[in-house]
Amino acid sequence: MKTLKFATLGLLMTISVLSVSAQKWGATPEDSVSCVTNTFLYREAFKNKQYIEAYEPWKECLEKCPANNKNLYIRGVTILKSKFNATKDPAERKAIVDELMRMYDLRIQFFGEAAEVTARKAYDMEQLRGNAALKEYYALYAEAMSLGASDLEVAFIERYFDATVKYVTAGNADTTLIVDNYDIASDALDALLQNTTDSAKRTEIHNVLVNVENHFSPFASCEELVKIYTKKFNANSNDVALLKKITTILRKKKCMDTELFFAATEKLHSLEPTPSTAYLMAQMCYNKDKFSEAAKYVNDALQGAEEKDKYNMYILQGLCYANSNNYSAARASYNRAADMDGTKGEPYRLISQLYAKGARAVSDNMGGRSAYWAAVDAARKAISIDDSPENVEAAQRLINSYSGHFPKQDEAFMQDLIDGNSYTVPGWIGVTTTVRTRK
Repeated sequence: MKTLKFATLGLLMTISVLSVSAQKWGATPEDSVSCVTNTFLYREAFKNKQYIEAYEPWKECLEKCPANNKNLYIRGVTILKSKFNATKDPAERKAIVDELMRMYDLRIQFFGEAAEVTARKAYDMEQLRGNAALKEYYALYAEAMSLGASDLEVAFIERYFDATVKYVTAGNADTTLIVDNYDIASDALDALLQNTTDSAKRTEIHNVLVNVENHFSPFASCEELVKIYTKKFNANSNDVALLKKITTILRKKKCMDTELFFAATEKLHSLEPTPSTAYLMAQMCYNKDKFSEAAKYVNDALQGAEEKDKYNMYILQGLCYANSNNYSAARASYNRAADMDGTKGEPYRLISQLYAKGARAVSDNMGGRSAYWAAVDAARKAISIDDSPENVEAAQRLINSYSGHFPKQDEAFMQDLIDGNSYTVPGWIGVTTTVRTRK
């Protein structure tokens, strides 16, 4: 009895104080008094987990002072879900879900956070009404993503893609929607991953990425993707946004050897050329043995590329020149790649192979065998700057192979050459090396 008296006294004091600033709690002083009274009542019931009893005063607060406090909406979810669970009548349950949705709309109106709250609307609709409301909750997830995927909890992005698969599987759209929404979901997750350093959060995002990939896999064969996007490409090949989507999704799913990828990239490069599209064209032309075209594209790519991207571009440029038998230009490209990243042995391995490949063109009266001295030197330099197991193993194979091509002692003797002497390899190689012979 004493507790009730103190509680009642506290309520009266609160009403007295807040009546001074009535407009903050409602449109009229009467509304404010009602709101203060019912706030006290629903909070007391809520605190005691009497959620059904809290409903009426809570509802009165939502009507009289919807802008009062965000907790009104947070607690409202628990209250309405308790009412939902307390009845088995389908009509009543639907009405409660509708009320919950209206409550979320009010929360957005007065407290913002539209993307996150819309995703919560979708999730609650999915949980409470299930597949009967598939179209409705899918539309809400899609709306939440469009309002701001970066503002969503990671789990909601996963639910969005899962809802997409269910929506398509139920016959509401064709497979294109799954592919398009995979692109949206995976981009959103990649962006979240890049923008967080928290290890636990990164693990969570990674796990969701894996789940999304697993959901997408049945629809992700190159054959299926090409079938879907070829129709779109043929219908509107000048749509830059579409071309970017096609090239992005095909690259993600490792479908870059398809004619569609080549055609879409080529068209994109013609409409909106960038170093990235030029480099992609260079790679594809190289894979088709179109070395002169590939060299042209990689030269274009290098004009505006960021420094971090130039290493791979110079390597590709060198390969184009090497396959066109322009060995001097190829070596220059490999040396530029080495300048971009001095920790990699790859450029010197490629130079080693270049020397060996061009040996027959060396006029040293030993059948070009002096080129193999330079080749072994380059392979050894690769090892000296890059001790990674892969590099060491690859370079050592070159050394073992090319050492077997050294001139014999009598061949070198006929040219007045003795082991250990200095020697400049003639022709385009033109490097100074050391005489080495085999028996």
